[in-house]
Order: sequence, then structure tokens, then C-alpha cells
Amino acid sequence: MGILKTRKNKKYSYTPRYYKGDANPYEIKHKFDEHRVTVGNNNGIKSKFVNAINDYKTNENKEANRRVLIIVAILVAVFLFIIGFDLSIFFS
Repeated sequence: MGILKTRKNKKYSYTPRYYKGDANPYEIKHKFDEHRVTVGNNNGIKSKFVNAINDYKTNENKEANRRVLIIVAILVAVFLFIIGFDLSIFFS
């Protein structure tokens, strides 16, 4: 061990006991990576928005889509109530 040399890390050839496969067992992956296009590498905000809209349109669960729309409508109504928005401008 020299004064100016740094110590090298030891390398082990460890394989997990119950692992069967070729992929990396330590790779952390999102649960829905195979099913969604919005999770992953997107370049810009426009591509992210377009991917999210396409994913929303091709979703088989229409009840969840309706639930999201209801939640958004309620949140918008609460926001308009908090800021004191007057709805009389839409009615004559």
C-alpha cells in the first residue's frame, strides 16, 4: 500500500438466490411502465401533453375518466368561489 495510491474497491460476483432472468434484478422500475406512454423519457412539454391526452383518450376505464372530470369541475368551482368570481356575466 503506497502513500499516493488509492485503494481499489473489491468486486463480487453475487447473484440473488431466487432470481431467474436476464434483466438487472436491482433495476427500479415504475409499476405501470409497460401500460403507459406518459411514464418515461419525453423531450418537451408539448410531447408530454400530447402523450397524456392520447393516454387519457385510449383508457378503457371510462368510469375513472368521468371521476377525474367531476373532481376537476369541483375544484374549479371551489377556486372560482374563493376568488369571488361573479357568474352573472354569462347570463343577461
